[in-house]
Amino acid sequence: MKKIGFLSFGHWTPSPQSGTRSAADALLQSIDLAVAAEELGADGAYFRVHHFARQLSSPFALLAAVGARTRSIEIGTGVIDMRYENPHYMAEDAGAADLISGGRLQLGISRGSPEQVIDGWRYFDQQPAEGETDADMARRHTEVLLNLLRGEGFAKPNPQPMFPNPPGLLRLEPFSDGLRDRIWWGAGSNATAVWAAKLGMNLQSSTLKDDETGEPFHIQQAKQIRAYRAAWQEAGHERVPRVSVSRSIFALVDERDRAYFGNSSRDGDQIGFLDEKTRAIFGRGYAAEPDVLIKELEQDEAIAEADTLLLTVPNQLGVDYNIHVIEAILTQVAPGLGWR
Repeated sequence: MKKIGFLSFGHWTPSPQSGTRSAADALLQSIDLAVAAEELGADGAYFRVHHFARQLSSPFALLAAVGARTRSIEIGTGVIDMRYENPHYMAEDAGAADLISGGRLQLGISRGSPEQVIDGWRYFDQQPAEGETDADMARRHTEVLLNLLRGEGFAKPNPQPMFPNPPGLLRLEPFSDGLRDRIWWGAGSNATAVWAAKLGMNLQSSTLKDDETGEPFHIQQAKQIRAYRAAWQEAGHERVPRVSVSRSIFALVDERDRAYFGNSSRDGDQIGFLDEKTRAIFGRGYAAEPDVLIKELEQDEAIAEADTLLLTVPNQLGVDYNIHVIEAILTQVAPGLGWR
């Protein structure tokens, strides 16, 4: 068995060709898609976070709304850029969203990716400490968040409070027990995957990573996952970690699919640069008839290593079409691979 969910970037554009023309459309359709995916039997509804872009950007309001409208599907992010975050405020928002959902939050976080503006985190009043890079700042914010989610008191109470306090130092409220074990790190390199394992975070690996060996993407990603699991075992954590990968996968089962994606499958990986120093490898997408997809996906070593697969969806094509995309994978592809 493999958990299968969707990952939406929540794009919107005021164009007649788009089914998602405003921020309100993106948010409300995201909720509707999660509700419909749950009814279909999908395991997860995940959302990407980007700032200064016509995409989803304020995750906790959306996660809380999805949590209130659904009952069983996992809800999560993939990922929140920790360069922008105040860990204390984030811990409160995450605790509230998790309690509303009944403990279904799977919070994916990361050091972030190239953004729409230069050093956008500065506009959020975030500043690296002396000697830090922005990536260092993101990891520092992450470690603070993880400590806060343990639920231990740290703040000295006022001796004359407005309302009675429990004894001892105070923690942030609302606190959601168990959320600390449902934090995921979006790792772009083998080293950050190992770092995440040491801190006891689950692993999210997407369709790009640092090109560290020159091998095909899925092989490098599979090696990253194995390095993560080895580091997890060495760290001595008691629970079993979770690992997700994301893919663009489209089963061509009708004329709409062929019109949209019949000519879009990439047979090979792509190489690019995230910045002047970081050479990255981008994994291929998949689009074919179900029987062909099954054979192709059997060869993807990273999917085989992961326990969770996130299907990136073309949200601007509308809720109904995206449910069709998810349903085709769940019913016509997943069983042939032993995932269902």
